[in-house]
Amino acid sequence: MVQKIAPIQEETIFSQQLEGEVQLLIYLPTTFSPLYKYHLLIVQDGADYFKFGRIARFTEELLNNKEIENVIIIGIPYKNVQDRRRKYHPEGEQFDAYIRFLAHELAPYLDEKFPTLHMGHGRALIGDSLAATVSLMAALSYPNTFGKVIMQSPFVNEKVIHAVKEFQTPSLLSIYHQIGKKETEVETTNGEVRDFITPNRKLHELMEEKGFPVIYEEFDGDHRWTYWQPLLKEALKKMF
Repeated sequence: MVQKIAPIQEETIFSQQLEGEVQLLIYLPTTFSPLYKYHLLIVQDGADYFKFGRIARFTEELLNNKEIENVIIIGIPYKNVQDRRRKYHPEGEQFDAYIRFLAHELAPYLDEKFPTLHMGHGRALIGDSLAATVSLMAALSYPNTFGKVIMQSPFVNEKVIHAVKEFQTPSLLSIYHQIGKKETEVETTNGEVRDFITPNRKLHELMEEKGFPVIYEEFDGDHRWTYWQPLLKEALKKMF
């Protein structure tokens, strides 16, 4: 039996924080009804998660099998590599503005548009690499708005470590953290080659010390969708 997948809806909203239009890719499950309440899963690298991650197909399958609670997926695609770096990199020119957009503009817009749960643990952020980094940093900045984070191979630098060290209320967040054992030489978008696994292990140790509710996994692979995609279904099950 072929599993039905509802079409992805596209729309744009204007962001004052980013001073421009932001494209949204919206996935409502085939069983969607305004009579029910829904979790929100806000996806950085949105187009990649739909295409390479197969996130809509996995979500539909898990919902059909009653393995997760009701969830709506909101994907935010990047325009190009430069746009992605500007918004997702901790040193990017629009990094802080993008996080404010998520909390002050996107979350209220979605709460008004859909029957959502209107609480931190009703909203999750997900991303891979830099998209994972900005997801974590947004939740650290607005833990009452975003209570769950799924990070697949995040980029971790001193700014990220410092933000986790300074965070005072770890109990507000639930974290799912994955990193590949072979992520020792990852080529980044600006051409640098970086060790990802060592700073990720440092980040995890710090989260454990501070008492974050965290699920941590090291997978046998490197920094690619080949490895992230198969891990996605289990992450969705654990977080929803």
